[in-house]
Amino acid sequence: MLSKRQVCVAMKWAVNSPNLLLREANRLFHTRSYRRDFNPDGVDIVAEDWDNLIVLDACRYDLFEAYHDLPGELTSKESRAAHTSEFILGNFHERDLTDTVYVTASPILQRGYQDRYRPEFHSVINVWQEDGWNEQWNSVLPETMVAHSLEAFEEFPNKRLIIHFMQPHYPFIGSETELDKQTVPDPEEITTDIWNEMMKGQDVPPTDDILAAYRRNFELVVPHVDTLLAELSGKTVVTSDHGNMLGERSWPIPVREWGHPKGVYTPELVTVPWLEHSSGTRRDIVAEPPSATIGDAEDDVVRDRLRQLGYAE
Repeated sequence: MLSKRQVCVAMKWAVNSPNLLLREANRLFHTRSYRRDFNPDGVDIVAEDWDNLIVLDACRYDLFEAYHDLPGELTSKESRAAHTSEFILGNFHERDLTDTVYVTASPILQRGYQDRYRPEFHSVINVWQEDGWNEQWNSVLPETMVAHSLEAFEEFPNKRLIIHFMQPHYPFIGSETELDKQTVPDPEEITTDIWNEMMKGQDVPPTDDILAAYRRNFELVVPHVDTLLAELSGKTVVTSDHGNMLGERSWPIPVREWGHPKGVYTPELVTVPWLEHSSGTRRDIVAEPPSATIGDAEDDVVRDRLRQLGYAE
């Protein structure tokens, strides 16, 4: 559920932008007046059969289908989320996940670990902390994720792995766009990401340039996923936490929507890829007490990382 501050800021935006006001009306519908914290019709990923789950952040099913060249059998599933926080809440909240190691480029779990999500993983590897964060692109590069994931595979041979890449989510690596690579200067603002600027009708790069940058961010991560599919044993699933709206009409109010707002469960946002690939022998998965507590991080560091990624956390 949105916090009071987030609702107030969203409504302040809505006063200045008819599109954002209409988005808020759609959110009210999809969340049953904010009573739903995630999409209850989505798949419970923890209950699915896999040894390794590779999550590509904000990856649409049609994008994946059109541009991937990975081995395996591709189908689609319905996600519980239109936003990573919903994905975590809908799948991990207060669950015993002591048979699982979460390797993540996203700071969102850290932001609400104790007061909101409270999962019990065997271990959490926050790649976005310290040397895992790329200052040039304000993100975690996919090659960095591969290195940490393979280390985790060696260190935890009898655990399930969840490997959460940041791409194709912005910032757009290698692109010349600037708006998605800025830190939000105003603590009262939710984000300065490209998608919300497009919703507000602001002066942004041409739409075709932004869509091409989003596609290239996906094409950037695919070879690194392929590396993991070749190196990881067992059954691996490649999926996404949620999709991304690219100017399609939302509903029930048919406003053009961009990005992945919480609580708006359109097909473009909740239909995600589900690629299954098996290699070698499946591992014997064992639940054991946590090997370490989740790493500490200063609140301002987490907040800065989230803002650089365009999040309102």
